[in-house]
Amino acid sequence: MTRQPSRAPEPPALSLTERRKAATQLDIARAAAELFTEYGPDGTTAEDIARRAGVALRTFYRYFRNKQDAVGPLLAAGGDRWRALLAATEPGADWPQALEKAIEEALSAPDEHAAEGLHQTRALLRAAQDDPALRAVWYRVNQESEERLIPVVARLAGADADPLRARLAAAAATDAIRVALETWAETDAAVEGPGSPAELAVRCLRQLMGGMDPLLSNGDG
Repeated sequence: MTRQPSRAPEPPALSLTERRKAATQLDIARAAAELFTEYGPDGTTAEDIARRAGVALRTFYRYFRNKQDAVGPLLAAGGDRWRALLAATEPGADWPQALEKAIEEALSAPDEHAAEGLHQTRALLRAAQDDPALRAVWYRVNQESEERLIPVVARLAGADADPLRARLAAAAATDAIRVALETWAETDAAVEGPGSPAELAVRCLRQLMGGMDPLLSNGDG
C-alpha cells in the first residue's frame, strides 16, 4: 500500500483573547519601531512607546521586559510569514528549492505595505548597530525562528531524511535571511532587484546549502 504524504498540521485557531493579545503586542511593536526610527532607542522610553500605542504603561510591561524587547513581534513577523509559506509545501517536493522559493516570496515587496515593512526592519537593524540590547532581541528572534523551522524542514524532507541535514538546512535558511537583511540594511539598495533582501537571501542560501553536501557526504552513504 502506497503511503500518502502527510500535510502540515493546521495550527490551532487562536481564541479571541489570544488574538487581542497578539494585536496589542503588534501595536506596541509598531509604536516602538516608529519611535526608534524617529528618536533612536536612547531617545525613547517605555512610557513614550505606551503613549504612542495608546496603552497603559502597566500593559506595556505585561507583555515586554524593556523597550528594546517591544520590537520583537515586528521582527518575528517576517519569519512567521515565510515559515507558513514553507509549511504549505507538499512533502516530497524538492525541499532545498522549496526553501529558496519561500524565502524569495517572503522577502519580496509586491506592494507598499510589504515595502514599508522591509524599510522598518532596515531602520531597526541600523539602530541595533549601536544598541546591544536591540541586537540581542534580533539574535533571539532569529534563534527562535530557526528552532521553529526545524520540524517544518524535517516534514518536507521526509521520514527517512537525515535529521542532521534537516537541522543544518533550517540553520542555513535562517542565517541566509539574517545575513541578507543585515547586509541590505548597511546599504541604500531598493527593496526589489539587485542587492534587495530577496536577491541577497537567495544568494546566501545557495552558498550555504552548497556547502552542506561535502559536510554530510560521509553520513549519506
